[in-house]
Amino acid sequence: MTASMYFNSRLNKTERSNGTVVSHKEYYFNNWMTLLSQLPLLLCTLLNSFFYQRISEMVRIAGSLVFIFILFILTAILVKIPMEEDRFFSVTMATIWFINSFGAVLQGSLFGLVGLLPQKYSAVFMSGQGLAGTFAAIAMLVSIASDTDPETAALGYFITPCVGTLITLLSYLLLPRLEFAQFYLDKSRSYEVETADELLKVTESGTAGNGKLYGHANGSLANGGASGEEVELKGARVSPKQAFLTLEQAEVRDRKSTVMEVFKKIWVMAFCVVFVFTVTLAVFPAVTVDVKTIYPGKWEPYFISVCCFLIFNVCDWIGRTVTTLVQWPPKESCLFPGLVVSRVVFVPLLMFCNVQSRSYLPVLFSHDAAFAFIMMLFSLSNGYCVCLSMSYAPQLVAPKDAETAGALMTFFLALGLSIGAALSFLLRLLV
Repeated sequence: MTASMYFNSRLNKTERSNGTVVSHKEYYFNNWMTLLSQLPLLLCTLLNSFFYQRISEMVRIAGSLVFIFILFILTAILVKIPMEEDRFFSVTMATIWFINSFGAVLQGSLFGLVGLLPQKYSAVFMSGQGLAGTFAAIAMLVSIASDTDPETAALGYFITPCVGTLITLLSYLLLPRLEFAQFYLDKSRSYEVETADELLKVTESGTAGNGKLYGHANGSLANGGASGEEVELKGARVSPKQAFLTLEQAEVRDRKSTVMEVFKKIWVMAFCVVFVFTVTLAVFPAVTVDVKTIYPGKWEPYFISVCCFLIFNVCDWIGRTVTTLVQWPPKESCLFPGLVVSRVVFVPLLMFCNVQSRSYLPVLFSHDAAFAFIMMLFSLSNGYCVCLSMSYAPQLVAPKDAETAGALMTFFLALGLSIGAALSFLLRLLV
C-alpha cells in the first residue's frame, strides 16, 4: 500500500509523440489493490475458521510465512525486470491476492494463538499491527530520501519485508522454547484432556490399583445408591449422587456454545468492527492517496508518504495503544456504537480535500495542514475503535467461548475491509 507511487509510476506512464503527450490507460491501481487484498482476506479468513482444527498450527503459521516470504522476493525481483504494463499489472495483482490469502490464514491463526495467552496480549497484538504499518511508512520515506535511482530505492524497500518476514518466521520457531509460552500454550492445549481425566475417572473407595471408572459410580446411582459407597472425586470423598451431579454440571459448564449463540452475544461488537473498517477502507488509500500538496517542489515527493501513510499508521498505532490505558465507553454502553457510526463524517471531509483529478465535488480543504489534521483524527479513531471492538468481544462471552468469539470477530473484520474496498470505487468516481 505504501509503495503505491512506485506501482503507479510503472503503470500510468506518459509518452510524447510528435510533440503531444500521449497518456496510457488508467489502471486505478489503488482501488484494485484495495479490493484484491481484502477479498482473499475475507475468503481465507472464512475458510480458516472451518479448517483450522484439521490443519496444525505449525503448518498454518510457518507455512503462511514461508509463502509470503517467497512472494515478497518475487515482488523485489520484478523491480529490475522490464515488463509490459498490462502484464506487470496482472502479475502484481496476483501477488497481492496470494500474499493476502496467506496473510489471512496467518492473521486468523495468530489471533487464536494470542487468545491462549493472558488477555492483555490481545491489545498488545493489535497495537503491534499498527506499529507494523508505521514501520512500512518509514521504510518508504527512507527509500525516497536516498540518493539512489528510483529502481534501486524500490528494490531496497521490497527487500525490507523479506527480512522482516524471515525474522518473524525464526521468532515463531523459537517461541516454543520460551518457558512463558510453554506454560500457557501447553496448558491450554491439554486443558480438555486434563479436565476429562480429573472429572470422569472416579475411583470407588477402598479399591486398590487402577480403580474403576465413572461408569461404575454412575451405576451406583442408577441402582439408587443402595450400596452407600463413597467415591473419590478430585481428591474429595463424596456420595455417588453428588459425584454424578458434579460431573453433569461440569459437562454442561464445559460445553462450548454454538457459533450462533456466541454471535448473539457479540453482534454489537461485530457490527462496530465492520463499520469502522468499511468507513476506513472506503477512502483510505483509494481517495487519500490522490490528494495533492499546494507546495510543489522538494516537499511534493514526501507529501503522500508523510501526510497520508505515516500520519495514518502512527496515529492508528497510538489509538490502539491508548486502549491499554483507557477503555471508554464501556462495552455495555450505547455510546460506543454511536462513536463508531459518527466516524462516517470523515468520508465527506476527506473527499472535499485537494483530491486530483476530480470531476464533481469542489475542494473545501485545500491546505496541506487541513488534510493532515483530518487524517490524524481519522486514524486515531480507527485504531481506538477497532482495538476496543476486538478486545470487548471476548469479554462478552464465557472463557470457553473466547476462541470462537475471536474467530468470528476476525471474519467480521475482514468483511468490513472488503465492503470498504468495494465502496472505494464508487467514492473515487464521485469526487
